[in-house]
This record gives sequence, structure tokens and C-alpha cells, in this order.
Amino acid sequence: MYQNYKNVERVKPSGLELVDHLVGVQRVTKVTKGGRAFGFSAIVVVGDGNGVVGHGLGKSKDVASAIAKAIEDAKKNLVRIPILNGTLPHEQKGKFGGAKVFLKPASHGTGVIAGGAVRAVLESVGVHDVLSKSQGSSNPHNVVKATLDALLQLRSAVTIAKQRGISLEKVFNG
Repeated sequence: MYQNYKNVERVKPSGLELVDHLVGVQRVTKVTKGGRAFGFSAIVVVGDGNGVVGHGLGKSKDVASAIAKAIEDAKKNLVRIPILNGTLPHEQKGKFGGAKVFLKPASHGTGVIAGGAVRAVLESVGVHDVLSKSQGSSNPHNVVKATLDALLQLRSAVTIAKQRGISLEKVFNG
């Protein structure tokens, strides 16, 4: 999933206090010779509220096991996101499928100005002040992946200084 990103730090779930947010549950139907077979798919976002987040999808014949499968899948996809004083280091756009998400850092006290799937991801990461806009498709699967696309493109000032081989003061003062 995260092969296209250069500086993705994968995280192991051991020792983390992960909190899960249920983004959505869909009822799916398969028409067979004997009638309709109903199932459920659930998308869940887990995070520790301190820069670690992951998402997962679970499918099952009942809701509870679909959610449990989604949580297990999310724990396998944990990544670390740079957070700066409860907000993002810089603004970023993310895209996945038809969904586009724009994230912009906000001053302290603004809160999470986001809706639905974007809010679930940002709260799981531990961002407290951010402005966001979701454009295009409102499909929760694609919106979650577009939000994670934007978050995975974020880079902290320390990372940029290390990549360029210069001091942290030089990054800000040119």
C-alpha cells in the first residue's frame, strides 16, 4: 500500500495504545441461485493519537466480525505521521481514485474542521487543529485513502534538513 512514498516509517502495533474509529459499515448483497446472500463490509481507522495511524477493511456475514477483521487489518498498516504542536507541518493535497482532500494547518484552538472520514483519520493521528476540504468523490474508502495520501506526503523540518544535508536553521533562514 505504501510503496510509492519515500519516507514512510512503518510502526509495529506492540506496546501502543490504539483507539479505533469506525468510518463506515456497508451492507453488500450477492444474488445467487438460492436467493440473496447478505454480508457486511466495514472500514476502520486506528491510531494512538500521537502520530501513528492505520486503516483497514473487513468483510463478513455479520457486522461485529467485519469490524473485528477491519481492526486487525488496520493494525497491520500502521505508519508514523509528523505532527507539529497539534497541527500539520505544512498544507498538503491528497488524492485517491475520485476523492481529493486538502489539509491546511491551523492555529491553536481552531479544532478539527473536517467531516466524516477525514475527521476520523485526523483524530486517530492526533491532530487537534486543522482545516480541511474534501472534494470529488465522497466514497468513505477513497476519502480515507486520500487523507492518508496527504498525511504520508508531509515532511517535518528535521527530515528536510537531513535530506538536504544542512542545518535546521538553514532550512528556515535560507
